[in-house]
Amino acid sequence: MSDNLSTKYNPQEVEAGRYESWLEQDLFKPSGDQNAKPYSIVIPPPNVTGKLHLGHAWDTTLQDMIIRQKRMQGYDTLWLPGMDHAGIATQAKVEEKLREQGISRYDLGREKFVDQVWEWKEEYADHIREQWAKLGLSLDYSRERFTLDDGLSKAVRTVFVKLYEKDLIYRGEYIINWDPQARTALSDIEVIHKDVEGAFYHMTYPLSDGTGELEIATTRPETMLGDTAVAVHPEDERYQQYIGKTVILPLVDKEIPVIADEYVDMEFGTGVVKITPAHDPNDFEVGNRHDLPRVNVMNDDGSMNELAGKYADMDRFAARKLIVSDLKELGRLVKIEKMTHSVGHSERTGVVVEPRLSTQWFVKMAPLAEKAIANQDTNNAVNFFPPRFNQNFLRWMENVHDWVISRQLWWGHQIPAWYHKETGEMYVGMEAPVDAENWLQDPDVLDTWFSSALWPFSTMGWPDTDSPDYKRYFPTNTLVTGYDILPFWVSRMIFQSLEFTGERPFENALIHGLIRDEQGRKMSKSLGNGIDPMDVIEKYGADALRWFLSNGSAPGQDVRFSYEKMDAAWNFINKIWNASRFVIMNVEGMTVADIDLTGDKTVADRWSLTRLNETITKVTDLFDRFEFGEAGRQLYNFIWDDFCDWYIEMSKEVLYGDDEASKQTTRSILVHTLDQILRLLHPIMPFVTEEIWSKIPHEGTSLVVADYPVAHPEFDDHTAADGMAVLMELIRSVRNIRSEVNTPLSKPITLLIKTTDAKVNTFLLENTSYIERFCNPEELVIDSEITAPDLAMSAVLTGAEIYLPLAGLINIEEEIARLEKELAKWDQEVKRVQGKLANERFVANAPEDVVAGEKAKEKDYLEKQAAVQERIVSLRTIE
Repeated sequence: MSDNLSTKYNPQEVEAGRYESWLEQDLFKPSGDQNAKPYSIVIPPPNVTGKLHLGHAWDTTLQDMIIRQKRMQGYDTLWLPGMDHAGIATQAKVEEKLREQGISRYDLGREKFVDQVWEWKEEYADHIREQWAKLGLSLDYSRERFTLDDGLSKAVRTVFVKLYEKDLIYRGEYIINWDPQARTALSDIEVIHKDVEGAFYHMTYPLSDGTGELEIATTRPETMLGDTAVAVHPEDERYQQYIGKTVILPLVDKEIPVIADEYVDMEFGTGVVKITPAHDPNDFEVGNRHDLPRVNVMNDDGSMNELAGKYADMDRFAARKLIVSDLKELGRLVKIEKMTHSVGHSERTGVVVEPRLSTQWFVKMAPLAEKAIANQDTNNAVNFFPPRFNQNFLRWMENVHDWVISRQLWWGHQIPAWYHKETGEMYVGMEAPVDAENWLQDPDVLDTWFSSALWPFSTMGWPDTDSPDYKRYFPTNTLVTGYDILPFWVSRMIFQSLEFTGERPFENALIHGLIRDEQGRKMSKSLGNGIDPMDVIEKYGADALRWFLSNGSAPGQDVRFSYEKMDAAWNFINKIWNASRFVIMNVEGMTVADIDLTGDKTVADRWSLTRLNETITKVTDLFDRFEFGEAGRQLYNFIWDDFCDWYIEMSKEVLYGDDEASKQTTRSILVHTLDQILRLLHPIMPFVTEEIWSKIPHEGTSLVVADYPVAHPEFDDHTAADGMAVLMELIRSVRNIRSEVNTPLSKPITLLIKTTDAKVNTFLLENTSYIERFCNPEELVIDSEITAPDLAMSAVLTGAEIYLPLAGLINIEEEIARLEKELAKWDQEVKRVQGKLANERFVANAPEDVVAGEKAKEKDYLEKQAAVQERIVSLRTIE
């Protein structure tokens, strides 16, 4: 056994060097035991765009808790780490860095720019690994993957080619979301809509025959230069005479037709709308129905092009101002109506997204979505925790649009399509054509989510289905991720896995919420309310942060970070530390062979082992259901209340006595219970538990691979547990009464205990030593025939009433008032339990033992209610 613990818990001291020690011992790799059941998790790969935030810390802490527990339970565990190249996000960061140096990616060229991004990746990958180590994540680094690895790139090409061959990938011209700063297409879910101040610009288009004009309104006047029609509803009587005529497009002096289309809302605005097929997705559909030309008046950087005439080369928003000014000068501007409207912004660069006509690559989603939806009704379904997220998943799949997968970037998986330089013929394949010099590869790259959608199986060696990891660890067991990327990532992993492996990618999907600040606001740079998890670890230690993150909320709910909660987490660990110091000092010199739980036990010994069994059973069950907050509550209550505040204090009765056999039994139970507590806590707070465990008698090299606790039914003693419940209730009541009348524990008192239950009477008589130690009575009477003294404080227990005659310290009116409050409490408890038992559905559907428990509570509460009523009546007769 090592030296004793230091006198004060110091997380920096405890955590220093521990992670490196685990790595040196290869404790995080799979066991290799082919007889053990495999259990695998793949980490949601963080983007190599920066450092990890509190959300990552939460996400990975939950995964580490799961994998550590399963490893201790004897599973052959694999937790596979990796990172995502994060195409647009990483490219934007590197371009920003280059702009600060006064250069652009175009100055460097594609090859040199990509070299710069690889350098960035290596730098930030190192940061991420350092943070994983600080958090104590038990990852198998020998299997670390990156989404641009050769193996993953092969998987990406394989999927692209197969989908193309199945006609599920196609190339077409559509209106897409365009990021003018990054100069790339975006999918719908990469667009964030924000309410901004804007305007409706009302203007008139004159009829070509001079018979009048039509008023239209738009929020984007700059796009009018690309108008190719004006539309009205076919049933709108106001405009029937105009259908088929033409109007003159102001500023351009071009004749465009007036068409009828049901897309137009007769009730909105004037009932006349401009149609710009190259700059609006709805107008694009209208244009297709009426065979209208598509006039794109913008460049890919958001500036106006040569088709915009005098406005060419102007920024889109500058052009808007000048166009409005010119319309006013022409007498064509009717009014400007201020309004707030929802405008799409790029998730990555923050600029206003421009709907733009573009040739892009798309995935045809309907067949893939149908397969994913149908799978949720089979035994191969993904189990969502909480289950409500299954509906979110289904809703998204039912309303999914075709997925634009091409991005006009240089960092990413370049699309495996080539175009013949002379004939224009297109070739899609795993490798370049044989005569590569005659072909040009498509310059676009694939959406980042295209590769990360393959993560659970591409990291395991797929498309090599004979890969040992793929055969043993896929499908994976549990995915842990936030609800914000359910459509981005979770849904895509499910349909891609079903399509290419025929299996769900993971058995369980644990969906957690977001970390918010104390006011409930989302953490963001703009608000300046972000918290660096490394700063928190520096102050409180990783274990305290992990404890807070594991207990912060119920599954699926957001959690609010606060330093007050961190203080509470640190205090809990400090409590464990000090309790462990007491145990270690009292078991000095003991070895594993000395631990003997077979000797005669005190009621406190038997109760403590019973509570330990109950805690092990509950915590294991709650972990299996991913209810970590409730598991933490069970652990906290057992460790703080039962073990530290009660059992350790009661053990002193034996440890400071003369019975050596009893001392040995109590020491054995102390060290055994501490050992089991450390094992239960290890998945949540690995550093401090390993440190303490190293100081107590144990077998094995590390808690990382120690056996997880299991309940031992032979230690269950419900008689002792029931007796201890009464004893603890008695001690609390005496202490509360002493406190109310300012009588310190050091001052002896008279304590009368009137028993109403023979078993309770026997139990208390057998355990007077505890009553004497914790209540300090100068006179102690335990009897069923006690007459209540007139001037006494009282309390009602299960099976007993206690009286403390405190002459000169008791005010009858105040005592009656106190008892009336207590009566109100028991009235409420009786009402609650009787309401529950009156509910036929509860009685019919609840487990038999639960119903029996409620009936026992009813009996207990009714007895306490009657006893308090009787005491109030007796005191009132004195008044």
